[in-house]
Amino acid sequence: MARIRILVVDDSVIIRELLCDALSKDSELEVIASAGDGRIALAKIAQLHPDLITLDVDMPVMNGMETLVEVRKLYPKMPVIMFSTLTERGAAATLSALSLGASDYASKPNAGSPAEAIEAIRAALIPKIKALCARPSTKLKPLPPPRPAVAARVLSNRRIEIVAIGTSTGGPNALAEVLPRIPKDFPVPIVVVQHMPPIFTRMLAERLASRSAIAVEEGSAGVVLSPARSWIAPGNFHMTVARAGVNWRLEINQDPPEHSCRPAVDVLFRSVAAVCRANVLGVVMTGMGSDGVLGAQHIREAGGEVIIQDEPSSVVWGMPGLVYAAGQADAVYPLDQLASQITRRVLQSRAPRATVPMNSHASLEPRAK
Repeated sequence: MARIRILVVDDSVIIRELLCDALSKDSELEVIASAGDGRIALAKIAQLHPDLITLDVDMPVMNGMETLVEVRKLYPKMPVIMFSTLTERGAAATLSALSLGASDYASKPNAGSPAEAIEAIRAALIPKIKALCARPSTKLKPLPPPRPAVAARVLSNRRIEIVAIGTSTGGPNALAEVLPRIPKDFPVPIVVVQHMPPIFTRMLAERLASRSAIAVEEGSAGVVLSPARSWIAPGNFHMTVARAGVNWRLEINQDPPEHSCRPAVDVLFRSVAAVCRANVLGVVMTGMGSDGVLGAQHIREAGGEVIIQDEPSSVVWGMPGLVYAAGQADAVYPLDQLASQITRRVLQSRAPRATVPMNSHASLEPRAK
């Protein structure tokens, strides 16, 4: 199998060397060239046709944002990973880059020996590169037929009281498609895990809040959940839902990472399944890895529902694809339908004397690319 061909773009000679050393040690990857600014990068892309580029934000001549805009015009499908500093400014720039079409991001190592920096780069970048450049996978098994209990539960005693969303790679843009389309009188709270480090999650919440009719904020311990509000798990903390008398409240902790993630979707999903039982709608969107699969199983075993984003609209169909493969999805929708389906399912489950089961059979099979 041909190796994944990478172009490294960064104005720092040291960073370029670290990236080349770190990535070239993997037999599936090949760094074919490097560039010190965006103008040189664009010329090398046209000449060498890489499979993926890593892109710094701050560069002379043509910076990362300007380069990204041009790359998206000329090569709309080329994966681009932003490689920036883990600072307020770096986080803001990275979120802006994601909104302009960057595929994913990784943070530059802050300190340590060259060997430690190389290992940090390998851990942060290599899984993302392989996920974004994944070759076609084997066909996933189909969804199981609808369980008899599902329709009855929707019709009678199951009201959706909370929506729990899990996402990773491609998630900031996916959330920007979903949360701003949730109506301002949405009758239940929404809790979200987006795999991101500290600083990033707060800034993401602020950006989404500025575009949404519902309130969006970073989660914090002790907050009592209320309708028409959404909370995003803070970076480096797991977020859970706990009972607080007749209400539910948020809790956060720094228990060990799960699937190398903190926050983890499985942690949040397990908690809502345990506390809210059948009154949960779980949503798994674009992202790499398997986080969310076991959590989706917990939600469905408690009597709740799980819907997922489809493959064509996902940046990486890892998390939703594995939920699908495990038979833990009740329906599959493209990104532009998720907000309306979330709203419809919540409202219909809460309508008095519903007598007609929701017809979601048309959405049970993901559309082919």
